[in-house]
Amino acid sequence: MPVPLDYTRRTLDEIRAGSPEHVEKLFSDLRADFDEAIVLAKDESALEALRVLWVGRKAGRLNDVADHWLKPAPVELKRVIGPLLNELRSHVESALKERRLGALGAAATQDLSADLSLPGVSRSIGTRHILRQTMDDFERIFLSLGYTIATGPEIESPYYNFEALNIPETHPARDTMDTFYLDLPPGALTQYLLRTHTSPVQVRTMEKQPPPVRIIVPGKVYRRDNPDSTHSYMFHQVEGLAVDTDITFCEFKGTIEYFIREFFGPKVKTRFRPSYFPFTEPSAEVDASCIFCDGAGCRICKFSGWIELFGSGMVDPAVYGFVNYDAKKYCGFAFGLGVDRFAMLKYGITDLQLFFQNDVRFLRQFA
Repeated sequence: MPVPLDYTRRTLDEIRAGSPEHVEKLFSDLRADFDEAIVLAKDESALEALRVLWVGRKAGRLNDVADHWLKPAPVELKRVIGPLLNELRSHVESALKERRLGALGAAATQDLSADLSLPGVSRSIGTRHILRQTMDDFERIFLSLGYTIATGPEIESPYYNFEALNIPETHPARDTMDTFYLDLPPGALTQYLLRTHTSPVQVRTMEKQPPPVRIIVPGKVYRRDNPDSTHSYMFHQVEGLAVDTDITFCEFKGTIEYFIREFFGPKVKTRFRPSYFPFTEPSAEVDASCIFCDGAGCRICKFSGWIELFGSGMVDPAVYGFVNYDAKKYCGFAFGLGVDRFAMLKYGITDLQLFFQNDVRFLRQFA
């Protein structure tokens, strides 16, 4: 059912010329239209179509009303339109919910009276969150390569979060504009912070365990980022570390290429670009051929054919000094990737905030 243009495409001049009484009449007409339509919706599919038509996120009639009536209206009319819109939205949502429950109950009663051998009404059950599913995929791939899973505290000291990873005091990441520092309790001698990456677990593991070491570290990390479609002050990361004798950049490159192909598919290509990170030398940015255009160039990859994935490199020998490893005998590689970013790329999700809003309509797509 198309949205009537008479309701939602009125020009700014029409709204400005309207009176409160005129606006109230328009909302009364809208409510009458809805009440008439819901009476005609006899089953679950019809109710769902009616819900999308009226309160759908992209093209719902009420969202159109907000965009074309409320937003361009002068202040005096906004005071009238806002409460009326909220009242109409509440009426629509409650009526849809009540009608849906009634339709499900009627269907169940009808089925029960018709055939006692039919199964009962199915009930929704919980499932793994899409981010948990993505981390499970990472763990499956690296466990198959002989890695183990390590964990560590989310509240860290500057030593483990920065110093032991060769990040100097002058590095901007240590500034309060980038890192959440905790208030010192009375008499405390050590400053604490919310970890900005899962790399501190690398240091803690190497302190306890002599080589060989092959671990991945999944977990939450925290940074002072303003929430938007690609940033959040809390997100998820998987850190990887391999240390042994005679590990080369070639082994590092092969491990990364295998992981990316296992996760995104066999057609995806990889490339390594020189970069800089305090705890790796040499360092590299890992790119993958665009999974949306197969490297041909599109808006997502900014027409380059490549998408930047994560930072990595060979462990800087200076890091071994903090854990008493012999830098002349042992070498290795490390990488850190964002779980949220990988999930967005694999499943075509354009807004990071959807992961944290608990919208069942979104989560149900990955059940």
